Amino acid sequence: MPPAPGTAPTRRTKIRWLMVLLAFLAIAINYVDRANLSVALPYMNAELGLSPELSGLLLGAFFWTYSVFQIPLGRLVDRFGTKVMFAAAVAWWSLFTAATAVARGFASLFAVRLLLGLGEAGAFPACTKLVEEWFPRRERATASGIYDSGARGGTMLAIPIVTALVMWLGWRGSFVITGSIGLVWVAVWWWLYRRPREHPWVSEAELEHIEQDAAAQTSEADQVRWQDLLRNRTVWGMALGFACQAFVIYFFITWFPSYLVDERGFSLLELGIFGTLPGIVAFAGNFLGGAVSDRLVRRGHSLTFARKSCIVGGMLGSSVIALAAVVDSSWLALALLAFSFGSVTFATTCIVTLPTDIAPRSAKSCSGTIQGIQNAASNVAGAVSPALIGLIYGFTGSFVGGLVAAGAVAVLACLIYLFVVGDIEPLPLPEGATHQSAAADSNA
Repeated sequence: MPPAPGTAPTRRTKIRWLMVLLAFLAIAINYVDRANLSVALPYMNAELGLSPELSGLLLGAFFWTYSVFQIPLGRLVDRFGTKVMFAAAVAWWSLFTAATAVARGFASLFAVRLLLGLGEAGAFPACTKLVEEWFPRRERATASGIYDSGARGGTMLAIPIVTALVMWLGWRGSFVITGSIGLVWVAVWWWLYRRPREHPWVSEAELEHIEQDAAAQTSEADQVRWQDLLRNRTVWGMALGFACQAFVIYFFITWFPSYLVDERGFSLLELGIFGTLPGIVAFAGNFLGGAVSDRLVRRGHSLTFARKSCIVGGMLGSSVIALAAVVDSSWLALALLAFSFGSVTFATTCIVTLPTDIAPRSAKSCSGTIQGIQNAASNVAGAVSPALIGLIYGFTGSFVGGLVAAGAVAVLACLIYLFVVGDIEPLPLPEGATHQSAAADSNA
């Protein structure tokens, strides 16, 4: 029910931006919690004696469960709502981040990383649902860029923060502190989050702005089955394209600190200072990608052009990661990696917006499920990428082969989005496949 007359301000409020700020903070915490292992790993090896091959398996273990549980948790987000599922996901992964402190070797570390990935699988489907609930179509890429930039912010902050915590408290203490931050977020989220029509701070003017696309809703059908979504070529193309994006981006999340230290000879101090530069560029890339795409929509371009042009241009720019492997100068390599990271995040903003663009126009949207499908495929690549790069590094003693492979995969992504993904428009509701009832959201 909407707020009673007089309980909400009449001017257009901007509570939708507060909601997406909460999502940004959750994703930032998410990426600190998943990236802290890559930062702490060089210092954990001295105590635990992990080889490069075992380190690669540890860095990739998170993605095994993260991939498998994307579709189930995306489905649960669509079924039970953003508020409950986002809170549950953050609480789960925060507890298992802190539990890393009690690990005593490869087996216990591997188990904790698997459980961490299970909880974090709910993050992006919940953010997608939030954007669909709180933003009109012409603002969704900007909103998606804001929450997705939390991934870059978290990755960027993980390097100096975790490095400082390791130096101060040791690697075990660093996991306890970073895990505790998420539990604070859960308390704030539970207090603040409501759906637009249930939030007492939202004015009628903002509610009308948010719901300006509601007239385009054409069906009261029950929730679309995920099996029917998997039969759609555009959904498959999105999944494969996002997998290519993940192969590139997870180098920065996993092996990047080790690359600077082992391959380019950066000291701990240089890593803490200069290792943040690609993250800063990537952070800006998220905002720029969303702003450019939404501006193209407002200027009358089709969603297909507005989204695909930014995705293809960004992924093509990210392919310069291959050049970073072969240049002699460490500082030029760092600059190329920064450009690559910024380009791939420019593309990522539109990639994570696509589920809200193509979700069928039904009263019971399946945007969380679609995000889960493309995330599941992307994080199979997230598991393969660090393990493969670790194997290449272990056998050759160099990151060159892994970075060249990443550049080739970036070009492959361009081809997929151009020729496999179809027009960016709401998918038709499949006949006879819309009768799987979904329980009412429990966001209140």
